[in-house]
Amino acid sequence: MGRLGFSTTESARLLLLGVFGVLALSVVLAEQEGENLSGLSTNPDKAIFAVRENGTTCLMVEFAVRFLVPFDVLALNGIDLITEQAAFTLPRGAEIEGKCGSTESEIHITWKNNAYTLRIYFSKEFRDKGIEVWKISKVQFVYDTSETSHFINAYNPGKHTANTHRLSALVTPAGRSYVCLAQQTLTLISTDHQKGVTVSMYDTQIQPFDITSDFMFSEPYKCITDQRERLEETLPLILGFILALIIIITLTVYHFHLKLTAPQLPQLPRDRSMYKNM
Repeated sequence: MGRLGFSTTESARLLLLGVFGVLALSVVLAEQEGENLSGLSTNPDKAIFAVRENGTTCLMVEFAVRFLVPFDVLALNGIDLITEQAAFTLPRGAEIEGKCGSTESEIHITWKNNAYTLRIYFSKEFRDKGIEVWKISKVQFVYDTSETSHFINAYNPGKHTANTHRLSALVTPAGRSYVCLAQQTLTLISTDHQKGVTVSMYDTQIQPFDITSDFMFSEPYKCITDQRERLEETLPLILGFILALIIIITLTVYHFHLKLTAPQLPQLPRDRSMYKNM
């Protein structure tokens, strides 16, 4: 009985070691890393970031981002507070972290020694008629007003967090990347006295799921703003072509109408001998 108990205990230990080994192996196999590819962009304001899992790209972001952050400074009288605006862009040299999943993904972009962190959360869902889409479900921006390159003479400086609420942005069909040249603006509410922080993205291409080729976006899905602007650009050309076509058709019909309604002139005899009798 003693030997049997010893054997059972050892078996349980081996089983636990095996389970932990499998879990550790799965963590290693699912290793995820962020890469900064901004050097590939010819636009000095544009950043390119990727999250890779097991050596394959699973999330990719290409955009330029502007921030407009309000903060308080002390007035000259030393009593009142004045709200200033700090305006700056997302630097190309930021550090990247991220997570990829089948229905939820996220990317964390940090710079200035963790003084600033932009976190973007993505999710998948099914809409009407069973159509699967992905969207940005949340944006969070952490900033430190004691960082003096953007926040000069900030009153009571410190770290603050700004979040979106009930966000459903950049809705895109599953398997495709979102593309938009136009500016997309989000307003985040800060823990700094509920101030509104503005995050503006432009010249954007994003895909957080279903990337089939390494470092390559899937088929683009253009935003409505770009589609409208393209229509506004091409509409005058289309109308001009239609107007020119109408003018040509009208002139052609008028020409044939004149030929058909013109009075018939008497024909002169071809035999010259008949001119003597005229």
